[in-house]
Amino acid sequence: MHLCSHEEALALLQFKTSFSIDYTVPYPGYCGENYSKIESWKEGIDCCSWDGVSCDNVTGHVIALNLSCSFLCGTFPSNSTLFFLRNLQSLNLALNDFRLSKIPPEISQFTRLKHLDVSSSQFSGQVPREIAHLPKLVSLNLSNFDLILETTTFKNLVHNLSEVRELVLSGVNMTSVNPRFFMNLSSSLTTLDLWESALRGNFPNTIFHFPNLKIFYLSGSFGGRNLTIDLPSSNWSSPLQQLRLYDMDCGRRLPESIRDLKSLQFLSLLRCYLEGSIPTSIGNLSELAFLDLSSNQFFGPIPASIGNLRQLTFLALDSNNLSGQIPSSLANLTQLTLLDLCGNQFSGPIPASIGNLRQLAILALYSNNLSGQIQPSLANLTQLTVLYLFNNQFSGPIPFHAIRFSKLSLLDLSYNLLNGTLPPWIFTVPLVELYLNHNQFQGQINQFQQNSLTHLDLSNNKLQGSIPNSIANLVNLSYLDLSSNHFSDLVEPDMFSALQNLETIFLSDNNLFLRMNVNTNFTLPKLTRVSFSSCNLSEFPNFIRHSNGLQSLVLSKNSICGNIPEWISEKDDLEILDLSHNNLIGKIPNCLPKLLSVLNLQANYFDGNIPKWICEKDHLAILDLSHNNLIGKIPNCLPKFLSVLNLQANYFDGNIPFGFPEVCVLQNLNLHGNQMDGLLPRSLVNCSMLEVLDIGNNSIEDTFPHWLESLPDLQVLVLRSNKFHGFVQSTKESPSFPKLRVLDLSSNDFLGPLPLRYMKNFKAMMDPHKDGGSPKYMKMSTGANSYQYSLVVTWKGFDYELQGILTVFSSIHLSNNMFEGEIPDVMGKLSSLKGLNLSHNKLTGYIPPLLGNLTNLEWLDLSSNELAGKIPDELVSLTQLSVLNLSNNHLVGRIPQGSQFNTFGNGSYEGNLGLCGFPLSKSCDGIGTPPSSFQEKDELWRFDWRVVVLGYGCGVVFGLLMGYLVFRTGKPKCIFYIFLHLTHGRIWYGCHQKVLLSGPVVIFYAMASSCYKLFLASYGTLLDV
Repeated sequence: MHLCSHEEALALLQFKTSFSIDYTVPYPGYCGENYSKIESWKEGIDCCSWDGVSCDNVTGHVIALNLSCSFLCGTFPSNSTLFFLRNLQSLNLALNDFRLSKIPPEISQFTRLKHLDVSSSQFSGQVPREIAHLPKLVSLNLSNFDLILETTTFKNLVHNLSEVRELVLSGVNMTSVNPRFFMNLSSSLTTLDLWESALRGNFPNTIFHFPNLKIFYLSGSFGGRNLTIDLPSSNWSSPLQQLRLYDMDCGRRLPESIRDLKSLQFLSLLRCYLEGSIPTSIGNLSELAFLDLSSNQFFGPIPASIGNLRQLTFLALDSNNLSGQIPSSLANLTQLTLLDLCGNQFSGPIPASIGNLRQLAILALYSNNLSGQIQPSLANLTQLTVLYLFNNQFSGPIPFHAIRFSKLSLLDLSYNLLNGTLPPWIFTVPLVELYLNHNQFQGQINQFQQNSLTHLDLSNNKLQGSIPNSIANLVNLSYLDLSSNHFSDLVEPDMFSALQNLETIFLSDNNLFLRMNVNTNFTLPKLTRVSFSSCNLSEFPNFIRHSNGLQSLVLSKNSICGNIPEWISEKDDLEILDLSHNNLIGKIPNCLPKLLSVLNLQANYFDGNIPKWICEKDHLAILDLSHNNLIGKIPNCLPKFLSVLNLQANYFDGNIPFGFPEVCVLQNLNLHGNQMDGLLPRSLVNCSMLEVLDIGNNSIEDTFPHWLESLPDLQVLVLRSNKFHGFVQSTKESPSFPKLRVLDLSSNDFLGPLPLRYMKNFKAMMDPHKDGGSPKYMKMSTGANSYQYSLVVTWKGFDYELQGILTVFSSIHLSNNMFEGEIPDVMGKLSSLKGLNLSHNKLTGYIPPLLGNLTNLEWLDLSSNELAGKIPDELVSLTQLSVLNLSNNHLVGRIPQGSQFNTFGNGSYEGNLGLCGFPLSKSCDGIGTPPSSFQEKDELWRFDWRVVVLGYGCGVVFGLLMGYLVFRTGKPKCIFYIFLHLTHGRIWYGCHQKVLLSGPVVIFYAMASSCYKLFLASYGTLLDV
């Protein structure tokens, strides 16, 4: 054996000095232990014995250099002494950090080079054309995301490298290369890797006919169809062992000819736009160990033949449209370690035979329609580490005997119909993540017997009792959500003081009482999200004050008094601040965190003007200042990304000032219940994403804004109780208001016929099943949080604010105008309507029998018009109808009987002298009938002045006494603050209902409530409004 030459050893030592060693970059996870091969390169030692260096046994020349994972860091010099190694046949520089150096053109000096690997080494720029001057190359790996391979260089590469067998260009930008050039590659090719290479166009499927091809990887761009390849119907490359195609169009169908790939071991066709059924011939691939057909459009059942793939260890069919039951033949796949069938339409129970898959480590069946009880045989899966069953329809209890899950680290059973109590083994298995939220579990939580949990979500169940003290021992916990249960306890914040890894804590919507101790001085340094809504707080939690990384703070629906503390403004990372439904007072602070995306101060007692800094909050997406005592003008600006602006129920006046920008992302604008006047700004049409526009109960004086009909997403339009006037008619033939579901034009001065052309285009009101599935609420989502839209509706003559708008809710309210003419038949096609109010107009003609098609209708008010004729018998089919008012018209004939019509009282028909039959006393044959039960109920509620005397006398005495104590002592503070801010005549009664009162009678009103209860007790019934 010859020693390496002095010149080559010196060249290597000089090469060593060109770089530093950095164990932190770039791929420590791939490279194992922190050791650089060049550390063994020392002068005086034969270089042939150095790590990574191989020499020819005869000549002693260095012929191979493997420096992969050597943690080299630095710029690769173009005059590197490495190029003195002219006998080099193999060079591996993979997994180093050459700081985006260019591959030196001098690489062509390695004329004997057969193997070149510079993958993942942080090279960048153009691949030098000189690389095509290495004619003896057998394998070439250029995989780097910052390299660019141009057409000319690639054509020369294909032409000159006649011996190449392995060509790996993963991540190399080949946008300019036409895929047809790959037809000219050497027929000796065994490996072709074009993963994320940015190719476009039609890739020739002749690649599948290469006689020696064993590995083929190809992918397009995520979510696009810029690259296509047709899977051949015959003549596949029979030695193909690995086929991986991602994010491209593979010709719609997976052909039956796939069975010809007898040597195939790895098949992955992710997001390839494949559809149809999975071919049964896939069961012939007896050597297959890895099968991934996820994120396609396959439908139908899983072929039973998949059960023949007994070598399979990985099976992923998720995110398709597969249906039917999970086949029991899967039980034959006893080598499986992963089974993923999520995101399909499988139904029925989990087959008991799944319990035979004893090697299974990951089982994902979530987001299907699976039902029945959770299969007890799953307890046989003793190797299971991850179990995903969420978002199905499983019912019943969790199996109590599933105690063999000793390796289970993640259990997700959320969003099902599971019930019963939580089994004891849940609290003993060393789980890391546990998600049981959105079920129907009851009972108490046991004490936790282990402290491995990092994520615990039990929210939206019916759990009760106390929060277990053992939560304080879960020192690894980072996520805790116990919200929306029935927990009832006095909670001391000190319980959480040891949870120093806690990032998220949600305790909202229980019966908890969080007692804040002024002496609390612990901090939770990693805390980012807090939600203590409805936790009976009377002050801001002190431990939150020192959480500097706080991103979300929700303290709504409490009884917090006073001003917003100054330390809120110091939370630089705060994005969500929800202090709604409290007793906060004063002005909105002049400074709040600049990153705020959600600010909800609804239902407090803030006064003064909107601060000008609102305009400068570029990140603000949701701003809700509704139900306060704010005054003045609305600022003439909008934050750039504002999606929701709710200023309802304040005292703003003047014009709506916005010159809405050309790029407007507003989705919800609610100015209901202010004192705005002037015209409706035409620039609103720029807000093309607008879904809700509510300017009701103002003094806007304008004509109908027909120019809004071009807004493609508008679903709710409320113009009620303003001074709009004129005709309501469309100005264009094309469809208008296609998504409109709620239209309220009531209490204006509109005239003329009902808007027939608009009604013909109310497509969203014509399909009651359009949204499908369970009802959802209109909302604006911001990450993990969401903001539900609200709407004021009139029900039985009273206004109510809906705190959520269901996507299936539809109504038309045109009352108190001067509309005339007949009710058009097209109204009978608006089958999703829940409410229809055309009262107090000048409508004539007959009630259309087609209204009987509105089977979802819950209230119908046609009162105070000039309608004539009979009440159509077809209306009896309105089985959801709970309110009917046809009074004060010219209707005649017998009142229809049956269904809901048997429940309506006299008031529904009064003022129609020609009507007869139940419930009226006027018989249709001229014979009187006895009074109805409704008349008796009316008699019960005849007004009695004794009630007034009782309430007034008791209220004055008790009110004066309590009022004196409040103002004398200033206690309790919350009541004192309320009375200090009665200058606007507005108080809160309870937590949700705002009552308007004049200052002098406030004390009487508040204190007389006790006497009113005495009156109710005396009469024993409540008024049904």
